[in-house]
Amino acid sequence: MRFDTKIAVLLRDDLADWQALNVTAFLSSGIAANPELLGEPYLDADSDSDGIRYLPMFRQPLLVLDGSKEVLTAAHARAVSRGLPVAIFTADLFATGHDEANRAAVRAVPRADLDLVGLAVHGPRNGVDKVLKGARLFGRRASR
Repeated sequence: MRFDTKIAVLLRDDLADWQALNVTAFLSSGIAANPELLGEPYLDADSDSDGIRYLPMFRQPLLVLDGSKEVLTAAHARAVSRGLPVAIFTADLFATGHDEANRAAVRAVPRADLDLVGLAVHGPRNGVDKVLKGARLFGRRASR
């Protein structure tokens, strides 16, 4: 199935594996704040008898890409200029411990000085493709 929109996470290519996973999880939660992107709850074969429901997930694939700091900075600028919904994760957030501290850490830095390590974006396929110009699928680089 081909979707008219695209959901993508872009990570800086110098992150440790644990950082890449952590950033991806946080950024995905930001995009999931849009309930229109979520499908229906999941049910297993026993759900009718025991009432177990599993949380809904995105109704379309989420791509994970990576790129250099420069690629990430350019993607951020393009996403903002296009007015696309974007979630960001900065290097400062690795040192915080909760949502309020995270928001304060981002709020303290002018946009041009944000030390971005990841972003998530959702929008029309062609617009998101243009935002992500220069990025590559995560895991496709020669070495980690």
